[in-house]
Amino acid sequence: MDKQCYFTVVYSEFKGKQYSSSKTAYLSIKHANLSMACINTCSLFTFRVKYKIMSYLRILTESIQQKRVVKHVLFWFAILLYAISKNLIDQEGNLALTFSKSLCIIVPQILASYYISYFVIDELIAKRKYIQSVFFLIIGSYFFIALGRILIVKVAEPIFRLPPFEQESIFQIFLEIKYLFLFYLPSIYYTVFIFLFVKYFLNYKEVKEKELKHKTEKIAAELKTLKAQLNPHFLFNTLNNIYVLSLDNSPKTPKSIEKLSKILDHVLYRCNTKYVSLSSEIELIENYIELEKLRYDDRLEINLNNHIEQDGEIAPLILLSLVENAFKHGAGEDSGSPKIDIDIYNTKDEFIFVISNTVATESDRIERTPIGLKNIKKQLDLIYPNRFALHIDNSPKVFTVTIKINNH
Repeated sequence: MDKQCYFTVVYSEFKGKQYSSSKTAYLSIKHANLSMACINTCSLFTFRVKYKIMSYLRILTESIQQKRVVKHVLFWFAILLYAISKNLIDQEGNLALTFSKSLCIIVPQILASYYISYFVIDELIAKRKYIQSVFFLIIGSYFFIALGRILIVKVAEPIFRLPPFEQESIFQIFLEIKYLFLFYLPSIYYTVFIFLFVKYFLNYKEVKEKELKHKTEKIAAELKTLKAQLNPHFLFNTLNNIYVLSLDNSPKTPKSIEKLSKILDHVLYRCNTKYVSLSSEIELIENYIELEKLRYDDRLEINLNNHIEQDGEIAPLILLSLVENAFKHGAGEDSGSPKIDIDIYNTKDEFIFVISNTVATESDRIERTPIGLKNIKKQLDLIYPNRFALHIDNSPKVFTVTIKINNH
């Protein structure tokens, strides 16, 4: 009941009974507040009950998914219910007859299912013992269909047949081979096929999920290792730069530390995901360039050109590593007038990153292993499998790296 409506009813009662006492009115209003509190309490109680029920159902579902025994029991219970409902139509609603027959047939169905699954398939066929598997399959099938007939004759029939009546002996049942295979093989083995299908489908799904999980964990571990190789490499070069500036008491030192702080904030706290926004990665590159420009005077020429139609996502630190290599092996080794050009393109379909730097003459060039490029290639293989192209052009005067990534 709405609170305002409740007060209207209370007021009407006051008027009808001519309650003029202020004390009476106060008690009635207090009663109304208590009633509303009770209604709210009941609503809260109902919500808690529903929440508890949903929690128990969720726990039950998770328990069923984790426990094999519960899964098997539920499967056979479902098969039994289906058999009873189907046989009720055939037996014209005779529940005792239907239940007894269904219960007798499900016993050989269960035994045959586990026999074929865990012995014939897992122990014989899996070990390529094909002759033995065929032999045991035939013998086992004959035994289980005979068992089904024995249970029907010796257990089910005495329940719904009135004595006196004659029954075949167990020996006679085993001799009725044609009858057994014609009538009992389909009724028993259709359930066996359902069991095998469900079992191996669930096993296949579980194996694929484990493989995917293992592959994901492996990729994450490899990426973590690659980033661990990259970050110390970058920090080593940057701290060396600041160290050189500090030795000269350069006024550029505080600005260098500020830029390094921004870079570290990005590297340590914003690069823990598989992808980062392209705009944040470009901002990181701009900070890095500003930091590196403090080392060089006007002799270094650097051009950063953005041709970005829309923001996107990129694997973290890959572009920074390329820029770092350009400074290290380009400007760092070129004693003349080094030049670095960076062009970034991003469309709906494709991302392109082109970086080129002048190289030192043969006499000034220092031979180093390009660790950064190897790490970049590995990361691209892990994050963008079959979606990227990495091209390196090592001409005598200009070293160019081009990365193309398919955005779909």
